[in-house]
Amino acid sequence: QVQLVESGGGLEQPGGSLRLSCAASGIIIGDNTINWYRQGPGKQRDWVAMITRDGTPIVEDSVKDRFTISRDNAKNTVYLQMNSLRLGDTAVYYCHYFAGPGYEYWGQGTQVTVSS
Repeated sequence: QVQLVESGGGLEQPGGSLRLSCAASGIIIGDNTINWYRQGPGKQRDWVAMITRDGTPIVEDSVKDRFTISRDNAKNTVYLQMNSLRLGDTAVYYCHYFAGPGYEYWGQGTQVTVSS
């Protein structure tokens, strides 16, 4: 079965950096499109970035100057590099894979807290 396991979250000061990881099992990262979403306190879950099956990174406009998505096919892992963190980046970050109608997978999420 498909499993997505996020890690790398934590407490960081404004202006700092974090790298989130999404380790996948049951699928081959390099053959699929993987997304990152985030859900801030009291907010809806929003899409942040994706890396397509051909390796094209696409990042939401509001964070594209600070966030980078990449993958390591050998490790079957997708990364979200987050720089110049802001208070508004505080959220639970989720890895996501959509395989088709009725087949949608989420990781458990990793908490990112940006605070001084």
